Amino acid sequence: MGFVDLSGVGYVLGDGRTLFSDVSFRVGEGAKVALIGANGTGKTTLLKIVTGDLQPESGTVAHAGGLGVMRQLVGMREGERPLRDLAVELGPRALRAVWERRRKAEWRMMTGDGGTERDQLAYAQALADWGEAGGYEFEVVCDTVAVAVLGKPWTEVEQRPLRTLSGGEQKRFALHLLLQGRDEVLVLDEPDNFLDVPGKRELEQAIRESDKSILFVSHDREVLANAADRIVTLEAGTAWTHGGGFATWHEARVARHERFEELRRRWDEEHHKLRELMLMYKNKAAFNSDMASRYRAAQTRLRKFEEAGPPPVPPRDQDIRVKLEGGRTGKRAVVCEALELEDLTFPFDLEVWYGDRVAVLGANGTGKSHFLRLLARGGTDPEPGMGHAAEPGVVAALEPVRHSGTARLGARVHPGHFSQTHEHPEFAGRTLREILWEGDRDRPSLERSKAMSALSRYELAHQSEQDFGTLSGGQQARFMVLLLELSGATCLLLDEPTDNLDLASAEALEEGLKSFAGTVIAVTHDRWFTRGFDRFVVFQRDGEVVESDEPVWDVR
Repeated sequence: MGFVDLSGVGYVLGDGRTLFSDVSFRVGEGAKVALIGANGTGKTTLLKIVTGDLQPESGTVAHAGGLGVMRQLVGMREGERPLRDLAVELGPRALRAVWERRRKAEWRMMTGDGGTERDQLAYAQALADWGEAGGYEFEVVCDTVAVAVLGKPWTEVEQRPLRTLSGGEQKRFALHLLLQGRDEVLVLDEPDNFLDVPGKRELEQAIRESDKSILFVSHDREVLANAADRIVTLEAGTAWTHGGGFATWHEARVARHERFEELRRRWDEEHHKLRELMLMYKNKAAFNSDMASRYRAAQTRLRKFEEAGPPPVPPRDQDIRVKLEGGRTGKRAVVCEALELEDLTFPFDLEVWYGDRVAVLGANGTGKSHFLRLLARGGTDPEPGMGHAAEPGVVAALEPVRHSGTARLGARVHPGHFSQTHEHPEFAGRTLREILWEGDRDRPSLERSKAMSALSRYELAHQSEQDFGTLSGGQQARFMVLLLELSGATCLLLDEPTDNLDLASAEALEEGLKSFAGTVIAVTHDRWFTRGFDRFVVFQRDGEVVESDEPVWDVR
């Protein structure tokens, strides 16, 4: 069985700030450990140190039994890259090196007239090496996973472009492949993102029943409660371990903070006593030389006490204040008539009224995100410039959605779109302060003081000079909510907004939506977040789109 052992690990950012220090914990044989913490505390960075992608500034990391890794970007990959490339990336390290040689040999064989004799020999050797490294056994596992997740054999889907798979399908494929692989230790960075509720339940069960040692990051409270037997919390620049599950974590954290407060109170009292004692002997030594030795002893004792330092103070809770305002629109905010998303749904009708809170539910790949994107583009007949790049590099264009029927936005409805994948090419190479200062077609320019004030409300002031692309997934999500706030949107179109948000950020968003004077349509698989909605539209696997009086999770 495998294990991971961290001892005194620290990491310093490029600007000299210490991200965390003295992080020590162990993922024992067969343990299921969840790593949690506020956005930006360094969870993904710590996982990269565990996997060897980054080197720590201090401390050591040891592991045994092979290391299977799911990175945060799985589920956000599009383009023409084939599924086979993703599968190999998830395979054992030795297999990846052999695969590169095999692919190059195949390419040389396919060019020209079939390759030279040397090329043919190299190809034969590459196939032999692939077999010796366990490549054919790996392809058998890929076939099993492809049938389970995609319903087709590996030979039919290995060349399928990743853009044709939903984020959830990519996640489930990666999870199944890692869980059935040879590596005895798995490191999973937000494995529940993009999964529908049946997929999350499947993940919870798979983690619980697996013999592997698993370290994973998640913000989903249900997943944490159902899958983790130990919680490691990264906060205040270090980490602490709760030996129980998530159900008792909150009480353990409160008790820990109360203990810190009591220790700090005692330290302050002792510090005060030692200082008073030193001052007393100082005054006496001024008139009595016999007191000089006691004065020096009191000074030494006070100095050593102060050098040892006070106990840590409880970390400050995040204070995120979302001020989504909205505005009055026509009574009917969205009207869909015989709307059919090509190859995804049958025609359906839908009316969304001003002030409605509509949760769009359903399995992955049923067209929910396409529906939001169509509305974000302005529907069937958008206003000029809506959903398109008004100026190069200023406003991101949204891909068209093939459809028939109509989707119309009501009077004064200004859509604000939160993208599930956080893709904003127009933000490349730009800091948060620059983005706010420059503004765009939807947002006014903010002077420095107002920009910093807005970033402070979202706990992003310290990241004001960071490029958008260097932020953590949760920090990007918070910044995107801030942009929605500044855009003056009257209809929020939220695609999985809580996937990357920590607990405090998700609660702040929920509070912000309560006071929002407008319409909210959200695609979500977050069972907790859905409690704030009063209408439920379900995209079914059979292509039907129906309304429900309550959330429907069993959608497969």
